[in-house]
Amino acid sequence: MPTTLPPGLSRLPLAIAALDLVLIALATVAAVNFRLALPFFNSANDVVQNTAAAAGFLIVAWVLVLQTLGAYDKDIFGAGVEEFRLVVNASLCNAALVGVGAFLVKSPLSRGLFVLLFAIGIPLLLIGRLGARRVLQRARANGRFGRRVLLVGTPGHVGEIHAVLQRERWLGYHVVGCLLPSNYAGIHETSDGIPVLGVTDDLRDHVDAHAIGIVLFTAGAVGSSTELRRLAWDLEDSSHVEIIVAPNVTDVSSERVRIRPVAGLPLMHLGRPRSRAAANAAKRAFDMIGAGTILVLSSPVLLALMLWVRLDGGPAIFRQTRVGRDGHTFSCLKLRSMVVNADDIRPPSEDESQVLFKLRDDPRITRPGRLIRRLSLDELPQLWNVLRGEMSLVGPRPPLPDEVALYEDDMLRRLHVLPGMTGLWQVSGRSDLSWEDTVRLDLYYVDNWSMTQDLAILFRTVWAVLASRGAY
Repeated sequence: MPTTLPPGLSRLPLAIAALDLVLIALATVAAVNFRLALPFFNSANDVVQNTAAAAGFLIVAWVLVLQTLGAYDKDIFGAGVEEFRLVVNASLCNAALVGVGAFLVKSPLSRGLFVLLFAIGIPLLLIGRLGARRVLQRARANGRFGRRVLLVGTPGHVGEIHAVLQRERWLGYHVVGCLLPSNYAGIHETSDGIPVLGVTDDLRDHVDAHAIGIVLFTAGAVGSSTELRRLAWDLEDSSHVEIIVAPNVTDVSSERVRIRPVAGLPLMHLGRPRSRAAANAAKRAFDMIGAGTILVLSSPVLLALMLWVRLDGGPAIFRQTRVGRDGHTFSCLKLRSMVVNADDIRPPSEDESQVLFKLRDDPRITRPGRLIRRLSLDELPQLWNVLRGEMSLVGPRPPLPDEVALYEDDMLRRLHVLPGMTGLWQVSGRSDLSWEDTVRLDLYYVDNWSMTQDLAILFRTVWAVLASRGAY
């Protein structure tokens, strides 16, 4: 039975290309209008005429460069930063080609128009790709555009990969079953409930029988590189079967991974964890400028909320001792969203062994508190903590001393960086996350910090707050 791509997925590159065409055309129109309207440009009556003559070439050339550099490869859609990197690189390359070409043929292309076109077009393309990604991820989470996956490896490693794919349903990977090495013959189901279809030696038969789109090799799948190469040869004529090898390395960003072939061996080099880099001067300067700007802009809203909370009864600001970087405690500021004696009337937890205490319908929350919690406005006073150097705009959630006392050794790495007003935990679901997922995301942030990741988290925070995901 031949394997095919899911309905619609094969047409996805064409749909994205059409979207890019529309956005580039809009950018061209906007650039012309701004060129004519902005007062600091010299008047030029021939801008529209010259642009109309070159518009078709500019738009088509941009899309062709995107295509040439791989921005429409189906494997880059839906996850990772590679798609956005390719869009930026291809757009800059196109700008260079247009600039050099206009100079060589002595084209009267307006320099102001040239700058505006790419200054508007590149962000517009990135926003379009982000919107398309959200649509694709939501469709995949609802069961559309998925690909049938066959896991190959030992039961333990297969179970780890299966747990990740089950948790991240937006990836669109639907596990059909798994194949185990021959020494596990006779097992019909793993301890994680994954159906065992057979043994590794029968890979090709099961790929054909179950219309598999992706074969994912985990650690322990094969005994040697020769065996893996032979299994790949068996799938050589199956053009729609993708082979993925998952090394026994998890939660490491692509920026820390370098694969360098040495004597025929694809050696994976891992960069050092970046927790120390997260304490550099650039991040501190960014925090100071960002927190100061947001505090000034939000001060009317903050003062109004403080008055509302104060009129409801009790102080407007709630101070709570939290643990910061390297275990130093500080007074974390929040708009009070609970009754004054909230700690004294805390309801019992269903699981007293859990580290993080959260209730979806906490009876202690006040009337103003429900709104400010839903929109995360209760955290605005923490901007002052950021200015004082006790917190960062982005970082792990600031824990309570009682929580830190329950930390295991690995969890203590969360304290290597400043806690943040927002972080991966917030943009990934906040209180809807399990404690294990919260720790995993925080450790990933600590080990893989980058300024680019901080900017991405801040951008995603806006959408997470507006959607009120996990806010209670």
